[in-house]
Amino acid sequence: MKKLLISLILMLFAGLSAGYAYEIGGFQDNNSTILTVSEALKVKDDTYVTLKGNIIRRISNEKYMFKDSTGSIVVKIKDYKWMGQTVDANDTVEISGEIDKDLTSIKLDVNSIRKLK
Repeated sequence: MKKLLISLILMLFAGLSAGYAYEIGGFQDNNSTILTVSEALKVKDDTYVTLKGNIIRRISNEKYMFKDSTGSIVVKIKDYKWMGQTVDANDTVEISGEIDKDLTSIKLDVNSIRKLK
């Protein structure tokens, strides 16, 4: 009985912490330089960048096409990174994340997304 009670308590805390983790805020550097897509495509792998533009379509489950006036790039946005925001192709967004380059492609792994007004 004691083991069952301890297991239930641990499951409760695990469930609470998993749900709460997405509501925690953090530092946001408002002084970062916003790059264009064409500039972002030229930086080194693992460079942290911020882009401003539009998500124009979904490619697959967590992959989207992002576009600004200089070009387009595939972005990977995990579901929990949306933070409850709903965005369509007409909405301007600011996204930040790390450039991921491999032998055949370049994409942006998004850490944060913010819908601009």
